[in-house]
Amino acid sequence: MTVANQITLVRILLIPVFVVFAVYYSASVRAGAAEESLRWAAVAVFVVAAASDGLDGWIARRFSQRSALGVVLDPIADKGLLLTAIITLSLYPWPVSLPLWFPVLVIARDVVILVGCGLLKFFTGDVEVRPSILGKIATALQMAAVAWVLLQIPEQQWVVWAAGLFTLLSGLGYMWRGLHAMEGAAQAE
Repeated sequence: MTVANQITLVRILLIPVFVVFAVYYSASVRAGAAEESLRWAAVAVFVVAAASDGLDGWIARRFSQRSALGVVLDPIADKGLLLTAIITLSLYPWPVSLPLWFPVLVIARDVVILVGCGLLKFFTGDVEVRPSILGKIATALQMAAVAWVLLQIPEQQWVVWAAGLFTLLSGLGYMWRGLHAMEGAAQAE
């Protein structure tokens, strides 16, 4: 197993560690005695996990460690970390937390993309997965929304609304691209 894949596996293993710190911090807030050390531990774990994404990608490119396993594990680790953080920070509220509509929107978009890819594969036999610029912006803003909660910045709610807007727009964009790919495949027959 390559070093890049080992780093990706560590990122996956850090996901439940993040959840534990985030949930226990939420419980301490509800109990009226917020344990800030738990919040900062959640922040640290999230930052390390997020930074490891860039590190494993750099190592894979720099040292020619790209592998079939890495192609599968890396997006699972990325989506797993981001979705877990969004869901956890919505269901286990902190003083500043994500609204419940946010994970619903993010998950719905991802489900639509997965179903769309499955349909494209079934009907056309081919799926080319390329992130769009709107998708990249949505992911960056989703990360910013998570950071907004982790850092407990109450006056920056525009980040969540911007992330929601770009998540919706990117989902519609992927649907549009998928429909055009289906039409193109149907016309080629």
